[in-house]
Amino acid sequence: MSWFDWLLSPDLLNQIFMGLSRTVILFIVTSGLSLILGVLRIPNVFHGSLYMIGAFIAFTISKLSGGSDLGFLLALIGAPLGVGLISLLVERCLFQFLYEREHLMLILFTFAFSLVFADMVKFVWGTDFKSVPVPSVFSGFIPLFGGSPVPKYNVFLLAIGPIVAIGLWLLTKTKIGKIAQAAAVDREMVGAVGINVSWVFASVFIIGCLLAAFGGVLVAPTVGVSLGMDFSLVMEGFLIVIIGGLGNIWGALVGSLIFGLSQSLGILIWPQFGVLFPYLAVIAVLLVRPKGLLRSTW
Repeated sequence: MSWFDWLLSPDLLNQIFMGLSRTVILFIVTSGLSLILGVLRIPNVFHGSLYMIGAFIAFTISKLSGGSDLGFLLALIGAPLGVGLISLLVERCLFQFLYEREHLMLILFTFAFSLVFADMVKFVWGTDFKSVPVPSVFSGFIPLFGGSPVPKYNVFLLAIGPIVAIGLWLLTKTKIGKIAQAAAVDREMVGAVGINVSWVFASVFIIGCLLAAFGGVLVAPTVGVSLGMDFSLVMEGFLIVIIGGLGNIWGALVGSLIFGLSQSLGILIWPQFGVLFPYLAVIAVLLVRPKGLLRSTW
């Protein structure tokens, strides 16, 4: 097979498609992480825990609804709201007093919270793997790329990604978005004009956490929901934020694209070591652009 034929082969196109589906999940979660980094300057290590809790809440709602399509819709709404309430309590009770502390302390503090959340998940849901059924409307396959079937649910994910990206872009154009950007640069000046910066920061933190939970719900039908799924995600998330540019939401999109596609194509090219390809891509990017591909807000 020539290189041209290989580039047009259904196997390659399917892997690219699956990589783009993975990119959507990574972008949704890491955009929230990047938002918190960019505005609050908090390296939130327990961001992955919120992603995991979102997936477990989706499991509970799906189970209570008998695995119906309505249950999945309720999970898409209920899980982010539940995680949003948790994040509101954490931010109001603790985080608002720590914004001025050094980053090392914040890393240790948020890491401690990830351990607390892990124990909470173990207490509530146990240690067994859980499964969330794919909604019936998205079950099955669609023939694409020369008749090769691709899952309908992954097509749904590809539709969700641009909606979230456009929503975040529109958020930056709103009043609260502009205030948040100004507060990230000079908190004291924003406060001096009578704006309650504390609640602006709380709003940004909650939005970032909502995105983590939303990503957890979306990924739940595609993986086994389990204790520990947060650690691999948060490691990937920070790498994506670093190569994209610290605090840059569009950098999170570019980084997610690099990470998702390199992982998918790596599995096709060299299955035994496919997991290494995203990390090799990260190393290559940092060698060329140590501060990330797009402008860092730090």
